[in-house]
Amino acid sequence: MNKIQQWDLRVCQLCLLHPYNRTLARVSRIVSHSGDGPLYLLLALLLWQQGARGQGAVETSLFAFALELPLYLLLKNSLKRARPSGLPVFITPSDRYSLPSGHTAAAFLMATVLAASYPEWAGSLFAWAGMVAASRLLLGVHYGSDLLAGALLGVSCASLALGWGQG
Repeated sequence: MNKIQQWDLRVCQLCLLHPYNRTLARVSRIVSHSGDGPLYLLLALLLWQQGARGQGAVETSLFAFALELPLYLLLKNSLKRARPSGLPVFITPSDRYSLPSGHTAAAFLMATVLAASYPEWAGSLFAWAGMVAASRLLLGVHYGSDLLAGALLGVSCASLALGWGQG
């Protein structure tokens, strides 16, 4: 087992093998659902009504997701990393593989795009994205390195989309 796998396993054990894991899982389910696709659609509709700044954020988000989704699917289906096993799991994941975390990628993508349009909310946006990522670990469906890869994917695609819009 390599060092990353050892670290991943230790982090999962620390986060999932304690007496409060069910309580954390209840909260984590709510936080995780805040990073589901339908809520992004609702957010886009609300932002669109806010005028040029909100519309620009929606357009940039759509472009960023157009970059992120194919990369996410390619990575997930090429790497085929198994989800954590032998530890508590509190939800049924939507697919078989864990790397990268799609919820984390989407949350960091949105946080990055929205922070560019609404810098006054940057701290709260990235705190929310971090909580979405942590919720996936606390629900038992991802390793820590899955979350880091998801965050990197989301921020990278958002940054490319933001840079493209300025060029």
